[in-house]
Amino acid sequence: MKDLIIEKMYELTKKPYQRFFKRNKAWEVEIPDLIQYPQESLGFHLGCFLLKYNFEIQPKLEDHDIIHVLTNTGISVPEEIGMQYYLLGNGKKSLYLFLVVLIGTLFYPTRFDYFIQQYQRGLQAHIIHNLEYQKMLSIPVTTLRETFNIR
Repeated sequence: MKDLIIEKMYELTKKPYQRFFKRNKAWEVEIPDLIQYPQESLGFHLGCFLLKYNFEIQPKLEDHDIIHVLTNTGISVPEEIGMQYYLLGNGKKSLYLFLVVLIGTLFYPTRFDYFIQQYQRGLQAHIIHNLEYQKMLSIPVTTLRETFNIR
């Protein structure tokens, strides 16, 4: 039930968030384009991630899935909340992030140790929440993880 509530909240807030808070341009790339990148590249891994979970590219929210790929974070609701904790530790600050962290903590108090672990992972990494990932699609994922200390 908790998962359903959080997922519904996401669906209700996604479009306004894209429209009013995301100032970046949507990427002009499709999943088949991503799969054409070299197998070790961020672009290829992003394409595989989207295909694996039967996701579509979300305009202006492409970076979200990139963070999943780089941090090797799953897509369950607690893992999504954990990723927001990671980003908080990494220095990202936004109303949306704070709301997810607050609501997620209230809904999943038994996962608090996991959330703190993700926060600490974010602290240890170099800042990744504000990079221009579209320009990095051809770079190997391992290189990015090593460069930005993503463990």
